[in-house]
Order: sequence, then C-alpha cells, then structure tokens
Amino acid sequence: MGVPLIQQYRMGKYILGKKFSGVKKYPLVLMLEPLFRCNLACAGCGKIDYPKEILDKRLSYDECMNAIDECGAPVVSIAGGEPLIHKEMTQIVNGYIERKKFVYLCTNALLLKKHIDEYTPSPYLTFSIHLDGNKERHDASVCLEGVFEKCISVIKLAIEKGFRVTINCTLFQNEPAEEVAEFMDMAMALGVEAVTISPGYHYERAPKQDVFLKKTESKQLFRDLFKLGIGKKWRFNQSSLYLDFLAGNQTYECTPWGNPTRNVFGWQKPCYLLVGEGYASTFAGLMEETEWANYGTGKNPKCDNCMVHCGFEATAVNDTVSHPLKALGVFLKGPKTDGEMAPELPTLYKEDEVTAPKLVAETKATKSCGSSKQVA
Repeated sequence: MGVPLIQQYRMGKYILGKKFSGVKKYPLVLMLEPLFRCNLACAGCGKIDYPKEILDKRLSYDECMNAIDECGAPVVSIAGGEPLIHKEMTQIVNGYIERKKFVYLCTNALLLKKHIDEYTPSPYLTFSIHLDGNKERHDASVCLEGVFEKCISVIKLAIEKGFRVTINCTLFQNEPAEEVAEFMDMAMALGVEAVTISPGYHYERAPKQDVFLKKTESKQLFRDLFKLGIGKKWRFNQSSLYLDFLAGNQTYECTPWGNPTRNVFGWQKPCYLLVGEGYASTFAGLMEETEWANYGTGKNPKCDNCMVHCGFEATAVNDTVSHPLKALGVFLKGPKTDGEMAPELPTLYKEDEVTAPKLVAETKATKSCGSSKQVA
C-alpha cells in the first residue's frame, strides 16, 4: 500500500510542467484553514486562543473553491481548527474532488465516526488523522484523556469502509526514538497508507512553549529513529530527501510558496506557521507582495529551529527532480544515521536588527494544558 499511481503521475506531470515552463515559485499543496474553531485545546497549537468573533468565522464553499482555482495546486490539505465542525465540509471536499484535486482532510477524528457516511471512498480523498504517538503521549499532547483510543477505533472503521487513511504525527521534546519506533510499528500494523512525521514548530500562540524540539535535537531524534527502522517497511508520506533532511544530511533553504495558506484572514504571509506577518487578498498578491528573502533559516529568528514539511518538503521535491539519482539512493538505502551532519545555513541577520518573536509564555496564554478531562 502506498500513494496511488494516479496521484504520483499527476504530481509528477504538474512538477515537470512547471520546470519545463521555467516557473521557479509554484505551489504543491494548498494549505486550507477554513476555520480556527476546534473541539480540542492541544498544547502545541496556536489557533484556539483567538477571540470568539474570529473562531466563529468560516470560509464559504465559494471562497474555498476560489482558493484552489487561484493557486492551481494539485493537492489540498484541509486543516483548521477542526474541519469537520464546518457545516459545508462535505460540499467543499466534493468540490475539490470534482476538480480532480487530491484532498487530505486533517482531523482529530473525534467527529469522523458521526460524519464518515457523508463521504465516499475515492483515490482523491484521504483522511489524515492527527496522532502524536502512543496513548499516553497523544492524550497528553491534545490535553484530553481517551482521544487516542477513539482515533484508533475510527482509523480501523475508515479503512474497513475503503477510505485512504494516513496518520499525521508531530514529535516534541523528551520523546525517545524507541517509543516513536514502536508507534511506527503500530501504525503499519493498523494498515494506514503512510505516516506524515515532522518536529513541532514553535508556535508563538501555543499555550505551552517548553514542548518544542531544537534543530539539533530534531536531527538526532530522526537519526536514532531511522536507525531503528532499518530493515522495517515503514511507509512515510514524504519524499526520501525530506526524510534525509530531517536526519541532518541535507542543507535546504525553506520554500514556503510550495505550501501557501488560505485562511479566514486571507492568504497568510509567508506560511501558516508564522503569525503577524500580514495577509494578501489574492494568491497572486501573496506571491508578489511577500518579501520571501526575509524568511528562512539564517534569515529570520522565527525560522531558525523550523524543519517542518510545509517549508522544506517542496525544497526536497525540487531537489529530487533535479537530482533523481541522489534521491533514488536515499530511497533505496534510507537516510544516513551516523557521521557528520550537513552544515547549517549562515546567519545573515543581526540580533539588534530583527525583533525576536514574542512567545505566549512571555505574555498570557488563554488556554492551559491539563489531561484531567476525558472524552465524553
């Protein structure tokens, strides 16, 4: 089991078409956030502390269709907030499928059992289930007991009904590689298509700021994990060169235009992870108005510990197209797990010239994480 051939073909055709046309900045995945409202209050999330008038906002069906028509990306990742709260979500998903777009509906799974029969299995639709590790780890991450078991139950149900299912896993501090390896074994045993895995980003609005990995910690964790995975058939929903980057073997610059974000405020500059950088009213405006050179590792302190796929997967994909033999070698052998790591990009800013991000921990968080509650 893996990504369907039709998706591989359409993605390859799209990328090569852009390359042959000489287009250097183009989107691979539309990151759609049609609402910020959620039924959980996760420790590492910075969305749910907006005021009520913002949490009550929704992108309409027409706005969601206009977003994909504007940017033309072959894939749409629908996040939030919790997408299944949106009353038009079924219509939105079907609208994208009619346009032959590959949809990843990212959900915490709490409402999926209730709504699953509103959807039809299709190679264009994947349920991406948020699951940040084993039972203890995940329930602590989402600050609510019982969520892990509900996720497992719904994953099994969705697979039985013939849906494509992936797991979206974010790694935080103090996670031993052995524990993550056991989680990967469990995910494969469940029969999911693949796992999307990446280190958590330091959301400025997140209630807890002490859970995020530093870059060196991330690289070593992934090296240790991949070493434990030698000989196992773990399936990742990411390119081999992005996984190699996570293990510290590639020096990549961020290409955030590869995953542009449309949310209730507009087109977010430069990516969905950074707040306070402004919005554009159109996709064309996002591409033209954003000062892309001001973002990325070594260019902005907000970006220095980021290794998230929304910024670097597009870079890895471009590298794959440019150096297919290198990518094939990593695919066949796996990421290097020892030896010297690739050098970091140089720091181009001065501390007194760029204002460092103001963390929620330095102001006042409106939500606190506690796992004493239970799923009803």
